[in-house]
Amino acid sequence: MSDKVHGLRSFHASPLGGMAARLVRARLGALWPEAGRLDVAGIGWARPFLKGLPSGPGRRLLLTPETLHAADGARVQEGRLPLPDRCLDGIVLAHALEASHAPRALLRECWRVLRDHGRLLVVVPNRLGNWALFEHTPFGQGRPFSPGQAQRLLEAQMFRVTRRDGALFQPPLPWRWAVNLAPAWEAPGRWAMARFAGVLVLEAEKDAFAALPAGAVAVRRRVVVPVRSAAGRRLGAPAPRAGGAGRRAPAR
Repeated sequence: MSDKVHGLRSFHASPLGGMAARLVRARLGALWPEAGRLDVAGIGWARPFLKGLPSGPGRRLLLTPETLHAADGARVQEGRLPLPDRCLDGIVLAHALEASHAPRALLRECWRVLRDHGRLLVVVPNRLGNWALFEHTPFGQGRPFSPGQAQRLLEAQMFRVTRRDGALFQPPLPWRWAVNLAPAWEAPGRWAMARFAGVLVLEAEKDAFAALPAGAVAVRRRVVVPVRSAAGRRLGAPAPRAGGAGRRAPAR
């Protein structure tokens, strides 16, 4: 398996790529029905997937990390996005994490530019699915993820995964009859083979409280001073015996 992603432009211009984009767009639209009024950025090769979001007054922005050979937006460094803090309501990461040289740095930048409780949609190849086995599609290149790996990566970068979904259950056969039959696989696939989807679609929310320090609270240094009672006797010391106790009896 190649560690880079090639052929993005030609794949998404083909019938197989167009079908894949339509099926993934359907899942994104179901997850974000209110996206038309949100400011959303697509990072990676996200144009085919942003088309599935509802239209509205919200702004759209396309950014392509320099790790991708083909550009479909402004070229950026994945660890230094040219955006101010908390300027976006949502981000769609597609063909980005599997090709990233520093996925943690990319996700931390996404966290930075999202507004409080902003949402992130991640589309990545599923390690358990059949699309990761064929290199004639971009989903068979780069680094695939299992559902658990993707969720742990997001949670480690201060995101809270709220929903996990999948798409592309039919094998990536390029023949026209197979492409035409692909939509019929989706509903039964999500019901019977959810773990074996070709791509994972994860929705995560920016966890603003995750940036607060956690763990054991440092204990201040304490100095123990003997406490005396009102009678002047140190508390905790043995009480004097009655009748002058405490004075040693003379030896006989």
